[in-house]
Amino acid sequence: MDDIIHNGDPKLDSIPTIKQKALKINLNENIYGTFAEIGAGQETVRQFFRVGGASGTIAKSLSAYDKDFSDAIYGVEDDQRYVTQNRLNKMLLQETSLIEKRINREINLEKLSPLKLIISL
Repeated sequence: MDDIIHNGDPKLDSIPTIKQKALKINLNENIYGTFAEIGAGQETVRQFFRVGGASGTIAKSLSAYDKDFSDAIYGVEDDQRYVTQNRLNKMLLQETSLIEKRINREINLEKLSPLKLIISL
């Protein structure tokens, strides 16, 4: 499997561990965003916090376990399901919109928006 390389990624030797992958992203000055999860995302974001450098990568981390709380943020799905492509798209649009409203683009010209990063993966 080919490694995904983003502009600004540091070069790593050998097959990276989970910690190395998280650190690689944390050290990339062009990546910045939000972790908003649907199931098991807290464990993923924890890896980014543990390896260091997360303050330059993570804008916020959100886990909306309560369905009513999640519905209030992202809306109710027609099929009443939570782990769906449509729900993921709503989450990406909502969180990207918030970051784009809050980030100072004069200072952070090169930072990727979360939606651009997900699309590139």
